[in-house]
Amino acid sequence: MGPLDLAQKYMEIFFSGRDIADLSHLFSTDFTFSGPFYEFDSAADYLNSLKSDPPKNLHYKVIRAFENESLACLVYQFSKPGINIPMAQMFEVSNGKISKILLIFDTGAFA
Repeated sequence: MGPLDLAQKYMEIFFSGRDIADLSHLFSTDFTFSGPFYEFDSAADYLNSLKSDPPKNLHYKVIRAFENESLACLVYQFSKPGINIPMAQMFEVSNGKISKILLIFDTGAFA
């Protein structure tokens, strides 16, 4: 799978709120996640966080999607009850797996 295919598969699993453990198949052994609220240095820590507080009632609509040989970027409209904001995620890929996710959004809507 190319970077954009991996990013789209990630989004499909994450936003479904089901089978979060299936994300592990997409992640490299040196996976990291960085966002405005959380940072994780391993896939296990990230997945444990999602399992303890699973995504619920979340939706997204892709505005733009870009990729090159090792990176995909999704810009999308995120929504959940009471919040509707644009977000962006960059997915770095190495050896056919997601090695790094950078999530960017304005945290003010969550205050």
